[in-house]
Amino acid sequence: MEIFAVAIILSVAAFSTAFGFAHLGSKLLDNCARQPEMASNLQTKTFIMAGLLDAVPMISVGLAMLILFTM
Repeated sequence: MEIFAVAIILSVAAFSTAFGFAHLGSKLLDNCARQPEMASNLQTKTFIMAGLLDAVPMISVGLAMLILFTM
């Protein structure tokens, strides 16, 4: 049963991270096309958000390993 829980946690984390990066990238390109003078400022904020978004699967992998090895 723990294997299924770990598989669900990892698959949801991978899907949500992929969706988040795709959405973040599309909004960056959309806003840079609308306001080219803000491109460097938007890019900096996008990289910060990408770093925060990348923490979600790392936390879920840690949680999945905790579930897998303690139960």
